[in-house]
Amino acid sequence: MEYRYRCIECNKTYDITPDLMLCPVCSQRKKADEPLIGILEVQYFIRDKSFSYDKFLPVEKEFFPKIPVGDTPLWEPENLRKKFNMPNFFIKDDSANPTGSFKDRASYMVAAFAIKHNISDITLASTGNAGSSMAGIGAAAGLNITLFLPKNAPRAKIVQALQYGARVIPVDGNYDAAYKLSLQYSKINGSLNRNTAYNPMTIEGKKTVSFEIFTQLKKTPDYIFVPTGDGCILSGVYKGFKDLVRYGFADKIPIIYCVQAEKSDAISQAFKTGKFQKIASETIADSISVDVPGSGYHALKQLKKYSGRCITVEDREILEAQKQLSETTGLFAEPAGATAFAGFLKEKDNLEKKAAVVILCTGSGLKDTASAQQIIQYPDYAIKNIDEIEKIIDLDNK
Repeated sequence: MEYRYRCIECNKTYDITPDLMLCPVCSQRKKADEPLIGILEVQYFIRDKSFSYDKFLPVEKEFFPKIPVGDTPLWEPENLRKKFNMPNFFIKDDSANPTGSFKDRASYMVAAFAIKHNISDITLASTGNAGSSMAGIGAAAGLNITLFLPKNAPRAKIVQALQYGARVIPVDGNYDAAYKLSLQYSKINGSLNRNTAYNPMTIEGKKTVSFEIFTQLKKTPDYIFVPTGDGCILSGVYKGFKDLVRYGFADKIPIIYCVQAEKSDAISQAFKTGKFQKIASETIADSISVDVPGSGYHALKQLKKYSGRCITVEDREILEAQKQLSETTGLFAEPAGATAFAGFLKEKDNLEKKAAVVILCTGSGLKDTASAQQIIQYPDYAIKNIDEIEKIIDLDNK
């Protein structure tokens, strides 16, 4: 098995080493407050034409920690299929991963890469999910994890990371501030940095969702709705299908929808204008809240090349989609995880009824119950005996 890094800007190739994160040449062109330039993708040289995941991962199987990441269910939600008259509507439920998040795919790959290269310390920045994910996967792998995250990150995600034994460093600022501090810390102590998009292994881990969708459906879906913040998940989904098409296993790239919160929409704005501008992100969907999307240029390039589409949704629409998803399917997604469904609800009338549509659910609602409480009616009473129930429930209408 052979593989090398390839710069998506200049196409120059490099040996894969732990100290190389971005193209040494192209990355120097990056200006302050703009997405990363010179992102590296793994290029494979495969002679055997039979498909297996192992051939398309840059780390051998024996280095992966013994924790069951991936192979998440592809739901066939009967109630929603009937409601929308769409018999080929699916939900890819990555909240079923060990730490309840899609981010386990990237953490799993980074951990395996670290083990292969005898690295014991990993550093990262996160709004919550990537941090708790790396902490959990790191615990299984016996790695030391240092996490920088905004001090106002959802408490449940901070508790989760602490429970796994990570060193948690709250930052007086947003994700972008935590990102910069994590890079500085990595350079000081020599740890492997897991930051999304910056570390090429994150995209390689995230692309495995495309392999699974393709295997579960036994074909490429027509549309995939992806909740998007920094663009790395989107790039990962594209990378998986690009690998499948390049080596002849699939015949097309699906139409991918980049779904963003209305007030955290840097990639969607750039899709319209062709330019990235720093925004002041503000959304209830913390997992996709980012001012400067690290994988922005990479994501935009692929959206343009493969006829992708962008949709933005309001926080209110995200919360309503989260509630509808829970009530109709039994799947409780966190706001970022429900964002893809909110985008679908906005776009569904423009889709063919028989099209194969996949919604990517990226995280469990149990990670952020405070947000869900903004739309549900929490009981403000307690009964002492069964007779009192008639005051609360109209039994005649039940």
